[in-house]
Amino acid sequence: MTITAAMVKELRELTGAGVMACKKALVETDGDQEAAIEILRKKGEATAVKKSGRIAAEGVVFTAVKDGKAAIVEVNSETDFVAKNEKFQTFVSNVANQILDSDAADIDAFMAEPWALDTTKTVKDELVSQIAVIGENMNIRRFKKIESDGVLASYIHAGGKIGVLVDADAPANDTVVAAIKTVAMQIAAMSPQYVSREDISDEELAKMREITIDSALNDVSSLPKPIQKDIFAEAFASDALNAEDKAVLEEKQNDKYLFNFLSKEAIAALAAIAMSKKEAIMTNKIFNGLVEGRISKQLKEVCLLDQTYVMAADGKQTVKAYLAEVSKEVGATVALKSFVRFETGEGIEKKEEDFAAEVAKQMQ
Repeated sequence: MTITAAMVKELRELTGAGVMACKKALVETDGDQEAAIEILRKKGEATAVKKSGRIAAEGVVFTAVKDGKAAIVEVNSETDFVAKNEKFQTFVSNVANQILDSDAADIDAFMAEPWALDTTKTVKDELVSQIAVIGENMNIRRFKKIESDGVLASYIHAGGKIGVLVDADAPANDTVVAAIKTVAMQIAAMSPQYVSREDISDEELAKMREITIDSALNDVSSLPKPIQKDIFAEAFASDALNAEDKAVLEEKQNDKYLFNFLSKEAIAALAAIAMSKKEAIMTNKIFNGLVEGRISKQLKEVCLLDQTYVMAADGKQTVKAYLAEVSKEVGATVALKSFVRFETGEGIEKKEEDFAAEVAKQMQ
């Protein structure tokens, strides 16, 4: 029987085995796919395959820093138990150290390069071998490298659940290194998105403003009283509210608990009126002050330098003020350039196991 490229491709997708291994198995079985899968499993070629359908959402983040270079990598496993396994941890450490010297720009390129500890195989080959030995699906999910002539610091939190790299333009002395280490701890705890406001693009700021404006208009209860009264007046003059809600609005419009008495339909109708008056409301100075206040609060949450320093003695000092103190102490500017924060499994949809359903299935 002629073995076509399509047949090899299908078997490879089913098993994850190499192209030549799939072709050879199909030749041996005269194109019988099930028999070919059995051969691949018996040879260990498909050991990782059967597991590859299982979601690897646990794992660890690992960092490596050496000679002005730093790397951070996330390697996933299926269970937290395996993530704590010594063999798994050693493998992740080796991956992080190889990334330090790698020129790979992405995961695909990294997986294709020779494994540093055994150049007869690739990184992907080693991963497959580790899956076979450890017995769970694993995945080198992502990595990031930083090269710097300043100060590089890393921090691992909760046994590898969160990892952080920080790059600072500063003199490399003990005081600065200790300070940047505490900043890395801040990043792990508070999860900022930017170093400073200057790192946010005009497009992102515009989007933030648009979302803030619309969310404010959709929450009429939070709007300034004069704007509320205009919205209420239009609601009375229209058919947006039913008679019962109009009666409640008329009786309790000055009551701070008004919105607890209105129906969900009435609250939605008032929000719709507010949105319809968006252009006019945006010219209101009080409303603009409300919007600016909310944006400022958001920026303090997402910008590292604006965040309250977690170790501040007064509970008020910002990270920016803390670094200014350090700069004064060492007699040189300590400026943060960039940071990377990885949290294990973030963005991965974890599989929910239904134990009762599984037991029922087995009994059937």
